[in-house]
Amino acid sequence: GEFERRFGRHERLGPLLARQRGLHVPAACTPWEALSWAVTGQQISVAAAVSLRRRLIAAAGQPVALHDGHADAPQQLWCMPEAAQLAQLGEEDLRAAGFSRSKTHTLRLLAQAVQSGELPLDDWAALPELPVAEIRERLLALKGIGPWTVNYMLLRGYGHLDGPLHGDVAVRRALALLLKTDAMDAVQTELWLRDFAPWRALVAAHLWASLSSTAF
Repeated sequence: GEFERRFGRHERLGPLLARQRGLHVPAACTPWEALSWAVTGQQISVAAAVSLRRRLIAAAGQPVALHDGHADAPQQLWCMPEAAQLAQLGEEDLRAAGFSRSKTHTLRLLAQAVQSGELPLDDWAALPELPVAEIRERLLALKGIGPWTVNYMLLRGYGHLDGPLHGDVAVRRALALLLKTDAMDAVQTELWLRDFAPWRALVAAHLWASLSSTAF
């Protein structure tokens, strides 16, 4: 693609792109799933976030019966709870599932905002051009939502490839390894990523993948 053609010979990033040519950023099924996953993963490891998500699905997920074609009894599949299902959970339910008090408040606030139409996540996705500035403004106005959560959600929920993820600890660690330096802080990482607009989030995805295939 254009991204790889433009930066394939970049001194530092080029070799990484060559090793990970055609990298696919896994998308969430819906913008709501991406947003709730982003909140779940705030400031914790991927393994811890996956465990929290499993407990959330067990508490409020939607069961779907699947037939495998080989047996009469259906297999059970549980889907991530939609905003309406999560809104029905009380604070004590989310706390019992392992969510912190702050994440509990944020998830319930978001679920209510989606239900009320304050956050028309699916409507935004249907527009000819994604209203990135409006999405940022609406989300950042809500308590518990910061730039990392917004940019991660834009990437996984809408396929927006230019959200600067310089605040991500794994991105900074991978960049330090790539540049063969001891550490990179958020300011240094932001400055380094600026040259790669409008693909800064895609560069972040390549940095994630350089550490681990489970970093998404």
